[in-house]
Amino acid sequence: MYQKVSTNLNFVDREKKTEQFWKENHIFEKSMEQRKQGETYTFYDGPPTANGKPHIGHVLTRVIKDMIPRYRTMKGYMVPRKAGWDTHGLPVELEVEKKLGLDGKEQIEEYGMEPFIQQCKESVWKYKGMWEDFSSTVGFWADMEHPYVTYDDNFIESEWWALKQIWDKGLLYKGFKIVPYCPRCGTPLSAQEVSQGYKTVKERSAIVRFKVIGEDAYFLAWTTTPWTLPSNVALCVNPDETYCKVKAADGYTYYMAEALLDKVLGKLGDEEKPAYEVLEKYTGKDLEYKEYEPLYACAGEAAAKQKKKAHFVTCDTYVTMSDGTGIVHIAPAFGEDDSRIGRNYNLPFVQFVDGKGHLTKETPYADIFVKDADPKVLVDLDKEGKLFEAPKFEHEYPHCWRCDTPLIYYARESWFIKMTAVKDDLIRNNNTINWIPESIGKGRFGDWLENIQDWGISRNRYWGTPLPVWQCECGHMHCIGSREELKKMSPNYMDVVKKYSKEMNGDQGEVELHRPFIDDVVITCPQCGKEMHRVPEVIDCWFDSGAMPFAQHHYPFENQELFHEQFPAQFISEAVDQTRGWFYSLHAESTLLFNKPCFENVIVLGHVQDENGQKMSKSKGNAVDPFDALEKYGADAIRWYFYINSAPWLPNRFHGKAVMEGQRKFMGTLWNTYAFFVLYANIDNFDATKYALDYEKLPVMDKWLLSKLNSTVKEVDDDLANYRIPEAARALQDFVDDMSNWYVRRSRERFWAKGMEQDKINAYMTLYTALVTISKTAAPMVPFMTEEIYQNLVRSIDETAPESIHLCDFPQVEEGFIDKELEAKMDEVLKVVVMGRAARNTANIKNRQPIAKMFVKAEALPEYYQEIIEDELNVKAVEFTDDVRAFTSYTFKPQLKTVGPKYGKQLGNIRKALTELDGNAAMDTLNEKGALAFNFDGAEVVLTREDLLIDMAQTEGYVSEGDNTVTVVLDTNLTPELVEEGFYRELVSKIQTMRKEAGFEVMDHIYVYADNNDTITGIIKKYADQLKSEVLADSITLGQMAGHAKEWNINGETVMLGVAKVTR
Repeated sequence: MYQKVSTNLNFVDREKKTEQFWKENHIFEKSMEQRKQGETYTFYDGPPTANGKPHIGHVLTRVIKDMIPRYRTMKGYMVPRKAGWDTHGLPVELEVEKKLGLDGKEQIEEYGMEPFIQQCKESVWKYKGMWEDFSSTVGFWADMEHPYVTYDDNFIESEWWALKQIWDKGLLYKGFKIVPYCPRCGTPLSAQEVSQGYKTVKERSAIVRFKVIGEDAYFLAWTTTPWTLPSNVALCVNPDETYCKVKAADGYTYYMAEALLDKVLGKLGDEEKPAYEVLEKYTGKDLEYKEYEPLYACAGEAAAKQKKKAHFVTCDTYVTMSDGTGIVHIAPAFGEDDSRIGRNYNLPFVQFVDGKGHLTKETPYADIFVKDADPKVLVDLDKEGKLFEAPKFEHEYPHCWRCDTPLIYYARESWFIKMTAVKDDLIRNNNTINWIPESIGKGRFGDWLENIQDWGISRNRYWGTPLPVWQCECGHMHCIGSREELKKMSPNYMDVVKKYSKEMNGDQGEVELHRPFIDDVVITCPQCGKEMHRVPEVIDCWFDSGAMPFAQHHYPFENQELFHEQFPAQFISEAVDQTRGWFYSLHAESTLLFNKPCFENVIVLGHVQDENGQKMSKSKGNAVDPFDALEKYGADAIRWYFYINSAPWLPNRFHGKAVMEGQRKFMGTLWNTYAFFVLYANIDNFDATKYALDYEKLPVMDKWLLSKLNSTVKEVDDDLANYRIPEAARALQDFVDDMSNWYVRRSRERFWAKGMEQDKINAYMTLYTALVTISKTAAPMVPFMTEEIYQNLVRSIDETAPESIHLCDFPQVEEGFIDKELEAKMDEVLKVVVMGRAARNTANIKNRQPIAKMFVKAEALPEYYQEIIEDELNVKAVEFTDDVRAFTSYTFKPQLKTVGPKYGKQLGNIRKALTELDGNAAMDTLNEKGALAFNFDGAEVVLTREDLLIDMAQTEGYVSEGDNTVTVVLDTNLTPELVEEGFYRELVSKIQTMRKEAGFEVMDHIYVYADNNDTITGIIKKYADQLKSEVLADSITLGQMAGHAKEWNINGETVMLGVAKVTR
C-alpha cells in the first residue's frame, strides 16, 4: 500500500531524492516531449553570466521563472524554456585582468589580445557547474543541455544581421557626443548602464569669481565639477531671468541672478551692514556676449589656436534658479548642455582630460585623476582670490556599475543607434505589454521611453561582439550582415583562417567572429577598390542579451519558422533593475527589427532585502548565501515564501523565521493531513483505485470540502493565468487550512470507525480526492513536496498513472461540485464557532468543559449545522434567535478624534444624549441605517459607527461576542453534572497525550492506571466503559501505578495517571 509518512518537517533530504528521481527519469524532457503538439507559450530566460556566483535574489527570479512555465505546461501548452549564458562584456574582462595581474588597456595589449580573449572565453564558465547545481536544487527547469551562448559565432552572426538591418535603415551612426565614460574601463556606457550605478556622495562645489573685462566687477558662477574649470570657455545665463549688478559687503562687485542674491550673499551682512546693494538690473539677454578674463591661461591659448572666440556670456533656458548663482560655467567637452551651447555659439572645443580620466599637461594638474584634482583646483583658486565659496553638497552621482569608478561626461567619437527616430514606435509597442505591476510599464519604463536617448552601442574594448563596420581611407563605410557577405567581399578571408587555425574555435575553416581574428579580415572598397579595415569597437553586451529571441535560433540563417512560432514571448520576468537593462534592450531591438513588442507579459521583481529592510551586501555582513539557505530550509519552503510573502514587485525581506512560518502554515499543514490519511488508509488497507467517489451518497461535510476544493482550483487557475501569484498562494493556503483544521478535525471519528461502511469510504475518497487534486494544483509552486505526495498516493497504487505529477494535467474544475450556498452556510458556522471560542476565552472556560446553552443572533441554520456548532463548542444546545436583548445591552460614547472636529460645540449635548439611549434599540438603528441622528435646537448631528465608541454590556452569568451581523451569547452557569463531564473530557485528553508521549501506535491497546485522587477515581468508575472505548483501554486499575506514569493537575485536582501497552 502506501509508504509510511514521517511527520518530520525537514524536507531537504526528501527534496534531494525527488531531484534525483527527476534527473534519472528525465521528467523535464518528458514534460516537453509530451506537450510538443500543444499551443506554444514562449518563455524567454534572461541570461545570467556564469563568471559570477548566484545570490539569494537569483532564487526569487528562478522560482518565479520556473513556476509560470510549469503551470502553463500542466495546462497543455508547449513551453520552450531554453537556458542561456551572457558571456561578453567588461565584467568578464575585469575578472581576467584581476587573475592575470593586469591593470588597464595598455597592459592588456602588452600581454596580447589573443591570449587575453582566450582567458575571457575560459573565465565565463568559472561557475557554470555552480549555476547548474543551484538551478537544479531550486527546481528550476530549463534546457541547460542546449543553451544559447552569446559568444557563439552563430549568435554573433545573427547580431550582425540585426546591425545591418539597423544600418540599412540609417539608424546606426558614428557621432561626436558627450557620453558617460568610465576612465578606469576606458569605455563609454549606455544610458541604461548609467542608471544602474548611482550613489549618494558629498562633495564640494565651487562658486567662482570671473573677472569682467573693462570694469572692476565679477561674474559669480557655480559648478559642481571643479575639475572642468581649466577647460572653461564661456558662462551661461537664462535669457528670461532678472540679473543684478550688486556691491557686496565683502568689497567685490558681482553680477548674478536676482532670485539667488539672498541665498548666496545673505551671509555677508550683519545688523549694521547690509549684505549687498543693488546697483543695476538686467535681463539675462542683456548680458549676452559680455566678456570676461579666462580663468586659466591654457583655455585662452587653446581658443587662440583654434581661432575661435571664447570667454563671453551665452544664453540658454536650461539655466535654472533652484541652485547656485543663476550663472553656469560652460566646458563643451564635459556635458550635454555645454556641448549644445558650444555648437550654438561656435565655441572652441577644449578637452584637457585624457582617456584615463587624468588632466593633461596643458593644465597645472597634469596626470592627476579628475576627482583628485577637485581639491587642488579649489586651493589654487582660493589663493588667487578667485574662489568666492566652496559649499559642500550631497547629490546622486553615477559610478561604473562594473568597477565602481566615478563616471565623467566626456566628448568621444562613438557609435550610436538612433533610438530617438523610433520613439513613437517604442511607446506604442510598450502600450500593448501587460506590465506587472502596471506602474512600472507606465512610470519607470514609460518615462524612460518618453525621454529616450540614442543608444551608445560601441565599446572600446576587446571581449565582445565586434561591430561589423569596415571603413576605407576614402571615407566609405560598409556594414557586414553575414559571414557569407564577408567572404564575398574579403580577398584575405582564407589567409586569416590559416593564420589563426590553432587559436580559433577549432579548425573549422572559418574565421572566429571575435577580436583579434576578425580585425585581420579586410574587404575591398566598392567605391575606390582599396582595402577596408574593421573599426576597432565591440558592441554593448546588452545588445547581446536583447538579441536572444532571434540569435538563439541563428535567425534568419536558420530556424525561421521556429523563431516566428516563439516570438514574441508570452512571458518574461527579472528584477526591477532590468527595467533599463534587459527589458529595454529586448524592447528596443524588437521595435527596431520587427516593430512589435518582444514580450506580452512581464513580472517585475523587487529586490531581496534582509529582515530589517536593508540591502544585502557582503560588506554589511547581512548577505544570505543561497546554497546555505537551500540546505537549511529546502527549496519548496523558500519558493513558497517568495510566492506568498508579498506582491512580487515589492521588496522581499528574507529571513529564516518568516520562511519557517510559511512552511509551517502551508507545507506543514498539507504534509500532516497527507500523513493522517496514509496512517489510517494503511490501517484499513484502503486502496483508492478500488472505490469511486459517489457524490450523491456524500454527507454535507464531504460535499462542502469538494465544493471548496473546486472553488480553490478555479480561483488558483484564474490567478495564475493572470499572473496573480500571492493571491493564488493564499487561496491554496486557505484551502489546506480548511481541509486540515476543519474537515479532518470534524471527520476524524469517521476514519476511526470499525469495518468499511459507506460513510468511512466517503470520508476516505473525499480526503483522497482533495489531497491529490490540491497537490496537482500546488505542483507548479511546491514541485518537490507535491511530487512525493503524488508518488505515494497515486503511483504506489496505480502504475498506469502519469510517471510524475509534473506530467499530469492541471486539475479540471468540477462545476457540479461547487455549491456556493453550502460554502456560505459553512462560513457562517465557522464565524459562529470563532465567536463562541472568543466568548469561552472571555469567560475563562476551557473548550473541554461542556456548557448548557448558547444563543445566536443570526440567520438560522439547518439542524445539521447547529449540531456542528454544538459539537465544536461543546455546547448542549444552540438556539438561533432574533433578539438577545435579555443578555446584552450597549453603551455609546463619542469618538473624540472624529466627533470633535465636526461637532465640537455640541460635544456636551452629544455625550448626554448617548448616555440616555436605549442601547439595544440604538444598536438596531445603527445596524439598519448606518448612523444615529440627533437634533439639538435645530442643529442636526449624524454619528456613524466611526464616530462612536461602543461597549457591549453583559448580563450576569452570560458572555457575548458579536459584530454587525452575528452575536453569540454563552450561558456560563455550570451545573455539577456539567463540571463532572468536563473532568471526564480532560481525563481522556491527558491519557491520549500520554499514549503519544509513550510512543504507542494509533491502534495499540493499553492498560490505564490511576491513583491519589478520590474525585478523579470516582469519575473514572462512572465513565469506565466510555473511557475504555475512547482510549482503547483493555482495563483500568485504580489505586495502583505502572507503565508510563505522570502527575497531572486536572481542574485543580492532582492525580497520578499511568499507561502501559497491551502485548499479546
